[in-house]
Amino acid sequence: MKFGIFYEHQLPRPWDNGAELRLYQEALDQVELADRLGIDFAWEVEHHFLEEYSHSSAPEVFLAACSQRTKRIRLGHGIRQVIPQYNHPARTAEVIATLDLVSNGRVEFGTGESSAILELGGFDVPIAEKREIYLEAVEQICNMLALDPYPGFQGKYFAMPCRNVVPKPVQRPHPPVWVACSRRETIRLAAQLGIGALTFAFVDPEEAATWVQEYYDIIKSDACVPIGHTVNANIAMVSSFGCHTERDVAIERSLKGFEFFGYALGSLYAFGEHKPGRTNIWEAFEGYWKVRQKEIEKTRVASLTGARGGIGTPQDLREHLRKFESCGVDQVTFIQQAGMNQHAHICEALELFAAEVMPEFKERDAEQESRKQAELAPYIAAALQRKKRMPVLADQDIPTFVALGRQIAEASSR
Repeated sequence: MKFGIFYEHQLPRPWDNGAELRLYQEALDQVELADRLGIDFAWEVEHHFLEEYSHSSAPEVFLAACSQRTKRIRLGHGIRQVIPQYNHPARTAEVIATLDLVSNGRVEFGTGESSAILELGGFDVPIAEKREIYLEAVEQICNMLALDPYPGFQGKYFAMPCRNVVPKPVQRPHPPVWVACSRRETIRLAAQLGIGALTFAFVDPEEAATWVQEYYDIIKSDACVPIGHTVNANIAMVSSFGCHTERDVAIERSLKGFEFFGYALGSLYAFGEHKPGRTNIWEAFEGYWKVRQKEIEKTRVASLTGARGGIGTPQDLREHLRKFESCGVDQVTFIQQAGMNQHAHICEALELFAAEVMPEFKERDAEQESRKQAELAPYIAAALQRKKRMPVLADQDIPTFVALGRQIAEASSR
């Protein structure tokens, strides 16, 4: 099993003039540390207008900066908003390929459509049709990355003439594709499309077994028809994170931040209302947190369970992560930068985790991965045979485009 760190770039109020600068610089330091420690992935989200919850609207810039401060860690869009109103498909293909080049082939192409009204409304995305728009865009982005030239497309939601979209990525035909999943329905969709499932639902490890089994059953079935030009059969699940030799210290440092993560998510996506520039989610959360203090005090004696099980001693984390490993989860991604969690504490926790917890799982990972790939190989080959591919243009069918200056000159000479 592999491990990742995940960034929303959370910044609860109140803010001072240097808050966002510190946030980004500390995150860069954390990714550099994670790379040195041997953590496998760094994931960065794309969100717009989600104050306090996520100040991460240009992940391609942050990940490019990470690429120059790291050597081996995989750099993941967790996710890139691919609907054309957010990012035109050709621009997404160009960004993914460029990031793959500057990182020397380390990009993971996570995709998503969003379900936050602030984002959807801000970019005038039709909510009832967003899944269809998403599917159309992802398929064409993969075609743009893989085909030379891209033959052009006239779809329901966007159109583009024949062009050769450059540059091309290091990873051919394109980097591994993922989709953000918060419900089992989307995990099923990921398997049907032959792409990785980035699950952002906080699932108890015992429940994860059902999700994983269902995902791989579909990957092995005729229902898997790849949307891209490869199959990325992987399932990643998020977990809380905080590690210290003393459990109560780990809880003191990390649990409140993780609880804010869930509260802010719920407020913006499910139960809250938001006045841009004025709503204070942290202030509202503080009231919620006070009510929970008695319950939190009890956790200082016993280890945390369920979604909170990633916070505790090294032994607590070993037991928590073994449950994910035993049910076939390929990657656990840690929510470490959340709420008011402190940079120094995050770094200390990552170092302790890497020294005392991660080696056990690293020892088993190569063999498990090799066994998995051997088992899936015939199913993936069969899935790729089912893919409906965009026809490749013969040379004589590639259109010729006359330069604008020449068009103007010829028109004026008539």
